[in-house]
Amino acid sequence: METDKNYRWYKVAESMAEITQRGQRQSMVVNLFGTEICLSVYNQQIFGCNNKCPHAGAKFSDGWIDATGNIVCPLHRYKFNVKNGYNSSGEGYHLKTYPVKETDDGVFVGII
Repeated sequence: METDKNYRWYKVAESMAEITQRGQRQSMVVNLFGTEICLSVYNQQIFGCNNKCPHAGAKFSDGWIDATGNIVCPLHRYKFNVKNGYNSSGEGYHLKTYPVKETDDGVFVGII
């Protein structure tokens, strides 16, 4: 991952609570520069990825995170590691991920 200084940080939420209060899926979608980014919480950490599955275009915000930390596509159940976007179910796709940080000022997504 690029160093922190290479990113422009955009505020997307006031706190992690704003994301987790959205129900069992614990995810929300933000739109930055025409790209839908799905923010999800796993083990009290926030992760960001493209909301569109690279295989068939289903929305990850309609999916879930499994017990091992993979975001699961609701259409074909393809799994991607929320930390690095690698396809963990073996189909060879890669999911674009975004750095996310939470500070006292809110939740921010980094864009290069």
